[in-house]
Amino acid sequence: MQKVKLPHSLDPVKSAMKRSDYRGVIASKDMARFSGAVVDCDEWVNAEIQFEKDAQGLTVFHGHLDTHVTLICQRCNGELSQPLQVEFCFSPVQGQNEFDSDTLPEAYDPVEVNDQGNVNLLELLEDELIISLPIVPLHAEEECAIAKKDMQFGEIEPEQERPNPFAVLKELKRDQE
Repeated sequence: MQKVKLPHSLDPVKSAMKRSDYRGVIASKDMARFSGAVVDCDEWVNAEIQFEKDAQGLTVFHGHLDTHVTLICQRCNGELSQPLQVEFCFSPVQGQNEFDSDTLPEAYDPVEVNDQGNVNLLELLEDELIISLPIVPLHAEEECAIAKKDMQFGEIEPEQERPNPFAVLKELKRDQE
């Protein structure tokens, strides 16, 4: 199958009227923020996007992204290969005044369109990829170069016994009786 580059911006309402389906790729070099958040990324991010009108007549576009990235393991500082598979579902809204959380179903994330009714698809999908990255990337314990015994950094001394600060209250209660 030939790899076709997806458009960077488009009109979701017109695409939904045509019931457009996009299957293609996005060059990871075009996503500077995403490339900066990872050590290495596949050259292409595979993407599938479907535009449609739902039962309520709302414009909806949904799909998924698929790529591989290399991250730094926060335990051993080694490289960690991580597949990324992202599912998304958006409904375009025009400005904050028109956005009403009661009319938009919970399954749809609102995405704001510009004055021409277009959505910057590249930035939107880049945001979804960044959000899907693990907060703290770690190898599985059995695969990590740092063994469990190496993760201990000293002995914890037992806590010294301190007097109970409420012992005075106990004495006062006993004196009242």
